[in-house]
Amino acid sequence: MRPRTRLTALAALPLFALALGACGYGSEADDKTEAVAKGDPIDDVKDIRVGYFPNLTHGTALVGLRQGILQKELNGTKIQPATFNAGPSEIEALTSDSIDIGFIGPSPSINGYVQSKGKGLRIIGGAASGGVKFVVNPDKIKSVADVKGKKIATPQLGNTQDVAFLNWIAEKGWKVDAQSGAGDVSVVRTDNKVTPDAYKSGSIDGAWVPEPTASKLVSEGAKVLLDEKDLWPDKKFVITNIIVSQKFLKEHPKVVEAFLRGTVKTNKWIKSHPDEAKKAANAQLEQESGKALPAKVIDPAWKSIDFTDDPLATTLDLEADHAVKAGLLKKPDLKGIYDLEPLNKVLVSEAQPGVDDAGLGVK
Repeated sequence: MRPRTRLTALAALPLFALALGACGYGSEADDKTEAVAKGDPIDDVKDIRVGYFPNLTHGTALVGLRQGILQKELNGTKIQPATFNAGPSEIEALTSDSIDIGFIGPSPSINGYVQSKGKGLRIIGGAASGGVKFVVNPDKIKSVADVKGKKIATPQLGNTQDVAFLNWIAEKGWKVDAQSGAGDVSVVRTDNKVTPDAYKSGSIDGAWVPEPTASKLVSEGAKVLLDEKDLWPDKKFVITNIIVSQKFLKEHPKVVEAFLRGTVKTNKWIKSHPDEAKKAANAQLEQESGKALPAKVIDPAWKSIDFTDDPLATTLDLEADHAVKAGLLKKPDLKGIYDLEPLNKVLVSEAQPGVDDAGLGVK
């Protein structure tokens, strides 16, 4: 039986082979589960430490915690949630054994796997697709051509949106130094929390950001120039994965399976109760930040996100290629990054179709 562990500050670790500045931690969440842990712990595991972002693209975590769906499936194994501001810090927590499971974007998942030489984590499921937009100041940018020469924010060097924007820039034939962000377009790495203020002050002309930051900017007068889903086949791309430390997966497969049963049931509940789910996610955000999102922000933001159990593995492979093209990552070997056997077992038990690992599953 493992003791509860409180998160502590960790030394920053480089997550890209070439460069990546790690951000600090977000606040550790208090016990936010609506359901109380009941019954015997699964596999004698007293608690499971779960990381996520207070973002709508992590709605599976927000709703699953708020509604107690995740906790119910774990019986007496208590969820110890912790929030993070960015993927690199969550990867640090996972690799240092400060958390066991996390909701996280594809780029940090790739970086963590590569940095650990394929030994640190596995992607065990999907959580969300979409929910990312390129929003701009309509007074300064009226068309794609106007983006050249402007200052555009992304959340962090090498994060999922940063890679997507750098790839989009390259496809336009514009040149930008990935490390500094200088070039035909100025890429300004800005924390999502301060991006709206940066926009209002005029220090940035637009931003390629996830929800709800995109809709917050729109509420301040920005216009959507591009919805990233329109760049992807079938308008689907992974924005949030579920990852687990390989050590925890090996030692406690029953706990991992129970957790995934909770995420599958949460996503099913979200789809069948969209308005209630939106309210639950907003209530969880309010509990964490002290302020709920107004309707003009959460309504359009929530509609743009597709909550899915499928990790959309083929799109993760493409995102890795984008990072390579941007010069942020050497060509990675991603074989073994997925272990979808526990998820597919749950899906079969829930009478749902299984999902594919695109040939990148563990042997």
